[in-house]
Amino acid sequence: MSGFCTRNRAYADKATASGSSWTSPFNLDPKSISTKKGQLTGVVLKTLPDGAAPVRLPLTISFLQSGVARVTVDEEKRQKGEIELRHGSPARKERYNEVQDWAIVGGLTVDQDVAGTTEKGETIVKYGPNNNFKAVIKHSPLAIDFFRGEEKHIEFNSKGWLNFEHWRPKVDREQKEGEPAPPEPSEDESTWWEESFGGNTDTKPKGPESIGLDITFPGYEHVYGVPEHAGPLSLKQTRGGSGAYEQPYRLYNSDVFEYEMDTPMTLYGAIPLMQAHRKDSTVGVFWLNAAEMWIDIVKAKTTSNPLSLGIGGTTDTQTHWFAESGLLDVFVFLGPTPKDIVQRYSELTGFSQLPQSFALGFHQCRWNYVTDEDVKDVDRKFDKSKIPYDVIWLDIEYTEGKKYFTWDKDNFPNPLGMQQHLDAHGRKLVIIVDPHIKNEGNYPVVDTLKAEKLGINNKENNIFEGWCWPGSSYWIDAFNPRALAWWKDLFAYKNFVGTSPTTFLWNDMNEPSVFNGPETTMPKDNLHFGNWEHRDVHNVNGLTFVNATYEALLARDDPKHQRRPFVLTRSFYAGSQ
Repeated sequence: MSGFCTRNRAYADKATASGSSWTSPFNLDPKSISTKKGQLTGVVLKTLPDGAAPVRLPLTISFLQSGVARVTVDEEKRQKGEIELRHGSPARKERYNEVQDWAIVGGLTVDQDVAGTTEKGETIVKYGPNNNFKAVIKHSPLAIDFFRGEEKHIEFNSKGWLNFEHWRPKVDREQKEGEPAPPEPSEDESTWWEESFGGNTDTKPKGPESIGLDITFPGYEHVYGVPEHAGPLSLKQTRGGSGAYEQPYRLYNSDVFEYEMDTPMTLYGAIPLMQAHRKDSTVGVFWLNAAEMWIDIVKAKTTSNPLSLGIGGTTDTQTHWFAESGLLDVFVFLGPTPKDIVQRYSELTGFSQLPQSFALGFHQCRWNYVTDEDVKDVDRKFDKSKIPYDVIWLDIEYTEGKKYFTWDKDNFPNPLGMQQHLDAHGRKLVIIVDPHIKNEGNYPVVDTLKAEKLGINNKENNIFEGWCWPGSSYWIDAFNPRALAWWKDLFAYKNFVGTSPTTFLWNDMNEPSVFNGPETTMPKDNLHFGNWEHRDVHNVNGLTFVNATYEALLARDDPKHQRRPFVLTRSFYAGSQ
């Protein structure tokens, strides 16, 4: 498990072991609370054990016209840039706050008629359809309960496991000659500052910055979602025991070859949306955060009282979420049906487009079609055998030396003729284009990427070089607006010669996969456009790339005759639909 995962689990264990003596150190300052125009704002104060000034954490709860509530917590010192980065890092000082720009497409209009009342240490806000929803914000310690009607369906921090790792400078604990020994740390700092994996050391210039939150679904025995994992739809418990996992569900987009079945290990995509379901009710939460994330699940059962005249016990599903960096930014859906959850979530992240008719047909995809004659021969044999199919796919071997936007002149001398052959039978072609660009001389694509600084950088802010299918490669930074414009232009028919309106795309390896990187991906202290660290954006990286390709396919056709793009992506995040 990652260091921050271990730390947050240990924090929850400490709270649980302390029993009734445990008090969460997070309190909402009642003097800071303001409720107007559909938003509650205030400052959460984190009490520190050494008596230092409390850490200020700005809180915003937005009540949307759709009936969704959004809870956001930031860190004031990082927000204002009042921190020092280690190793002279050029990384941004703020917590990453731009996931919304990539994953959210609508549904954020605030219900300005919503108001709240404060009394006896809590603020109550009624909202949603016919004011049937209610948020009860308890001030000390901070906790939020969400009701539909008079029944409570979701609890934030009812276990007291909220954890917001604030910025602090690294203390030199080496004893110097002639000086007294420095004090022992009050917490385990072994994973705060550096962490190594597979020969790569993550320098963590901002120090520890993870966030943890317990979210409980009282009365719900089953929870679903948080893909992608190879396990049952009804998510298992993760704290050991009969039939349970030993580790949390992990969300960290990864190139996983020969993945294991029935485990919480991460796969290619990450969507931090969870639904709790029982008879006649479904609710859910969606944490908008693109950093690595882990989720523990425990199902607490209460047995029935033998004097309760047949009324059975209940089950509360207790979940514990922790993200390595970024914001606490959670959307709350109170249903009451699965359809309502999907509707509200889709209003935020986008509805799936109606697929092209050919996309619903049979697709023939094999790695070893290495010539245009291979393609035409397979096409003829499908007809001869009277097997219907609509699309044939080409992997990287169609390119010249694994250089995207080229065709192998010997093996694919006439790509347009090949496509005309397919088109005559009503068939389409899908070709692969990945985000790694081969590092080779006399290759105009990589020449422009380097000259115009359109690639992802390493921690020193120089272009990052890694290893993938072509060998030495660079990666397009799809967070960079200039890189997006350049990528769009590359797909124009005049530039990608040999493509046609029946050529569609497959974006693979976009987690991103880096063969010589930690966990076969990119170092977390790499830098993207705006000097955001890769750790902040990892899970949304693939979405930015497939969005760039989608827009490029739209732009290649005359606006009067545009056709819907078909792009298959391996890596995904909320909004990839």
